Amino acid sequence: MKYKTKSIIVGRKKGEEGSDTKPCFIALFDVNDPHKKNVVPKEIIEYDKVHKIILKGFNVNYLLPGNDLVINDLEFIKVVKEGPHITIEGKQTSA
Repeated sequence: MKYKTKSIIVGRKKGEEGSDTKPCFIALFDVNDPHKKNVVPKEIIEYDKVHKIILKGFNVNYLLPGNDLVINDLEFIKVVKEGPHITIEGKQTSA
């Protein structure tokens, strides 16, 4: 599915102990660096039983305190789930 967005935060949620899959989310925002601002996501996409998220062609920031990934300067993303894997690709402008 294709989503128009300025930035995203990708993170995992707590899952079943001992499982090699976890629930995860992709939060879509209309501003860059949403973790530094008091903004609510315009949409949150949630998935269960994900083993791996594949990011194609992005500059990514890893937030150590929350274990989340932030991707800024987006025009859009495309998200495809195939089995336990999610692929995120799209168009990112240079900052």
